[in-house]
Amino acid sequence: MRSLRLFAALLAAAVSFTAAPARADLKVVTSLPDLAAVAKAVGGDKVEVVALALPTQDPHFVDAKPNLALALNRADLLITAGLDLEIGWLPSLQLGARNNKILTGNDGYLDASRFVSLQEVPTTAVDRSQGDVHPGGNPHYLYDPRQGIAVARGIEARMSQLDAKNAATYKANLAKFTQEVQAAQQGWEKRLTGLKGAPVIAYHRTTAYLQNWLGFTTVAFLEPKPGIPPNPSHIAQVLAQGKARKVKVVVKEDYYPDGTAKLVASKIPAPLIVIPGGTDFRNGQTYVQRIELLVSRLEQGLAGKAE
Repeated sequence: MRSLRLFAALLAAAVSFTAAPARADLKVVTSLPDLAAVAKAVGGDKVEVVALALPTQDPHFVDAKPNLALALNRADLLITAGLDLEIGWLPSLQLGARNNKILTGNDGYLDASRFVSLQEVPTTAVDRSQGDVHPGGNPHYLYDPRQGIAVARGIEARMSQLDAKNAATYKANLAKFTQEVQAAQQGWEKRLTGLKGAPVIAYHRTTAYLQNWLGFTTVAFLEPKPGIPPNPSHIAQVLAQGKARKVKVVVKEDYYPDGTAKLVASKIPAPLIVIPGGTDFRNGQTYVQRIELLVSRLEQGLAGKAE
């Protein structure tokens, strides 16, 4: 606790010596780049959006650097994935930002998981001995574009509440985003019909919503427990399962190590599909473009053209 207070004090000092820039109608900060892309689609030119995490970072482990607290100090709205995904790094940034608006429970704080049809909600008590298990449910819901639309609706409602003069714009942008996603969704599903019913191995438990959307079955994970690196005995078990179940593809995010996934994929054998860990928001990628890239990687893997 003492170290947390010291860190918060350092963040606060950094905030106090930084002048605030000219304001947009609404300044939005999101924990994840996927959330930033959805928020920007809804807010359009009425909002300034900053993502704290990069798509190349495992969202469980983001460095709580002082410059991230500066963004939160200026924010009117903080949008998080929730479900304890950011619990290891975001609370200290909120505390150090010296901005009561974006503290948990206030109108400037929005937990996007509230709007999602949750997967993998534990039915019994969980603890750290089980690995990085999320007691409220799986937080990787933005892999499913249907959940992306649900999150966009929740964001629009909060933006309209905080910035009523631009509510009509936010509603119009939501309608446009919804139409764009739903139109693309039909093509995505058609291209990935080969995944329906297919056995898949994944690195981490990020496939729950993707599986629910596309209809494949995740038969094993390269991590023995969520957040615990692979070990030889577990990999031997995964290999046996992969061969017995005739696994069609091995899937991992690009921020996880390559070695074990390549080994397992080569021994089964099955294509290894390396998927993007999030929207490349800082370089202008949209949420629809992010899902299109994800679908393209899966499509290439099914065709045997993956890594």
